[in-house]
Amino acid sequence: MLPLQLVDSFLLNYNVGQALLLVFAFATVGVLPLKSQKLLAINVIVFGLLFALTPQSIVPIHYLFLGIALLVIGPILYATASD
Repeated sequence: MLPLQLVDSFLLNYNVGQALLLVFAFATVGVLPLKSQKLLAINVIVFGLLFALTPQSIVPIHYLFLGIALLVIGPILYATASD
């Protein structure tokens, strides 16, 4: 497990939106080798919800717009995925 001081020292330099964006990038790169468009779409939808539901008092407003965009793109990716 990561020591709490390491996580705290990381988050002091960045806001929550930037940390979520980094986790989104790592999760997306982690899903790509599986070559599943449905898993990628679920990943996009989940992070869209996270960005949209994160309180605006701790992140800038543009992360809300990113969340809304991901919530629009995610279902489109899921609907166009092959069975």
